[in-house]
Amino acid sequence: MAELRESLAKAGFKDVGTYLQSGNVILSSKARPENVARKCKRQLAARFGLDIDVVVRTRDELAEVVERNPLGRVAVNPKRYQVSFLSAELDPEAVSKLEAAAVPPEQFVVIGREVYAWHPDTIARSRLWALLAGQGLGVAATSRNWTTVTKLLAMADE
Repeated sequence: MAELRESLAKAGFKDVGTYLQSGNVILSSKARPENVARKCKRQLAARFGLDIDVVVRTRDELAEVVERNPLGRVAVNPKRYQVSFLSAELDPEAVSKLEAAAVPPEQFVVIGREVYAWHPDTIARSRLWALLAGQGLGVAATSRNWTTVTKLLAMADE
């Protein structure tokens, strides 16, 4: 993660910080989020040889994600409460795939470019989780548990 921070700082980003060994980055930039995503993606490819999608949210967008918290009343274990951040809104066919994969008592809510998913029994064997973590949605996606989401917001506020 130190190399990632260094690489992004050399690319011109300010206040670069990372959380754990997860690829979560907090940084400052005056560029639009889509330009930040493209620049980060290029840096990852050039410096590390990685061709991975990058999904960016502003501090205010991340705060809205936390404020919404549509499953907060039922999602009592933050490690099993996930938010998938999408590069674009899902089309109805992708939402239908999620509906077919969810097995009660699992629940999910799609709001804009986020999918909130509660996996009370297990994440490891969840078909819903596998779909959210995979590439079958037709958009770039990255998922984080609720603990990570709220920690990233706290870091952005520091």
